[in-house]
Amino acid sequence: MSHRKEKFITGDNYHATIRAIDDNLVFKNTNDYFRGIFSIYEFNDTNPVTIQAKRKARKAFKNSLMKLEKIDRRRTSIQLPEFADKRDKFVDILAFCFMPNHIHLLLKQLKDDGISKFMQKVGGGYGKYFNTKYQRKGHVFQDSFNAVRIENDNQLMATVSYIFTNPIALVEPGWKELGIRNHTTEEVENYLKEYKWSNFQDCIGIKNFPSVTEREFLLTMMGGSEGLATVMRDWIEHKKNIAQYKDLFLE
Repeated sequence: MSHRKEKFITGDNYHATIRAIDDNLVFKNTNDYFRGIFSIYEFNDTNPVTIQAKRKARKAFKNSLMKLEKIDRRRTSIQLPEFADKRDKFVDILAFCFMPNHIHLLLKQLKDDGISKFMQKVGGGYGKYFNTKYQRKGHVFQDSFNAVRIENDNQLMATVSYIFTNPIALVEPGWKELGIRNHTTEEVENYLKEYKWSNFQDCIGIKNFPSVTEREFLLTMMGGSEGLATVMRDWIEHKKNIAQYKDLFLE
């Protein structure tokens, strides 16, 4: 992943997206998703990861996966190792969502050039894991990530809704253009509440990956867990209305 020329403003928030080359799958199974989540945690550190720390992290990670083999992983929390709490972070991760071929991140830059360095480490680190596991060579992610600066509170709320509702595409393909046509609001809400590969669960009080994100600012802005749930519900209802109006004009 190449170094980006633009400068991100320290203290500001950005919506960053990293996508697989040719929209290939970068998360092929549950273990890949867990490794991806662990990567955005482990690589959010200005300090180099020592061999001892790597071994300790991988052992804790492997043990956590072994414990989850025979149970429903969507509803189970994985506890990340405590040693990494000593990190000197590049960014605060406010929100994230992992999709089969891309990742959404809402980031607050803490260090100068922190977002670029963090994204480079994540792309390179997870890419190395993926290539080793699947015996392939070359880049896993596109050469450059996309990032949009959050200018105001309304944009922040819209971005959070956009990130957390991304998984709807897995049950309602094309929903962003066509609307939600085949599921009720309650069904979609329940699906998002059970979707493990984002921090939406942590934001509504379901412990999932609590160590990965900083949620106080986001929840204060959104009116707490209930306020966030209301914003999400309104977003879903809006998309259902789009589907309803489109039906009126079908030939």
